Amino acid sequence: MGGKNPILVMEDANIDLVMEGALFGAFGTAGQRCTATSRLIVQEKVFAEVREKLLVRTQVLKVGDPLNPQVNVGPVASAEQEAKILKYIQIGVHEGARLLCGGKKLTGAPYDKGYFIEPTIFEARHGMRITKEEIFGPVLSLLRVKDYEEAVAVANDVDYGLSSAIYTSNVNLAFRAMQDLEAGVTYINAPTIGAEVHLPFGGVKNTGNGTREAGTEAIREFTEVKSVFVDYSGRLQKAQIAE
Repeated sequence: MGGKNPILVMEDANIDLVMEGALFGAFGTAGQRCTATSRLIVQEKVFAEVREKLLVRTQVLKVGDPLNPQVNVGPVASAEQEAKILKYIQIGVHEGARLLCGGKKLTGAPYDKGYFIEPTIFEARHGMRITKEEIFGPVLSLLRVKDYEEAVAVANDVDYGLSSAIYTSNVNLAFRAMQDLEAGVTYINAPTIGAEVHLPFGGVKNTGNGTREAGTEAIREFTEVKSVFVDYSGRLQKAQIAE
């Protein structure tokens, strides 16, 4: 169930709502969910505003014990995962992505009791490894596009297809996105991360395969179909033979 889940931000979006969704989607579980937001694809007219507000909001996020209700970002799962995330951050820097904030391992008390990485944002170009490969950590790529068509093309140009989202006040664009985005899940004006266990859940392309395992689809997943024929006529029925 890997993912490289995008949020598309159109020029008519509610930017304050985008901030809530992007921060929760990218950093709410330190990026350690298959549906976590890893790409923020923003139409150029609102790109500067989104970037500025995103940085302001990200830099005041509190990292620490996730059991503390005042904490926004918890640790990553293991030393191995921490090393992988830090390696991807270095890859982003070497590729020429602009590191806007974060990018470092947090050390010293209280961070010496876990594996903590600063919430990290890159301003990147589509095609860089950090925009195409799953990192599974608190790393968000910010991408600029000119219009809806380019946003969808960028969103779909990855090997994964699990979750996706679009922020727009244009109902026509919203319904186009439902069709155009190559993903098993699409949210409208909400982040890529959710808990709709009553609905079918799964992905397309290299994100899982086969049937969906949640919601009503679970009945099919755990059911064997048996065909039964009952003949109460008292005589042989010759199927597909005309008498």
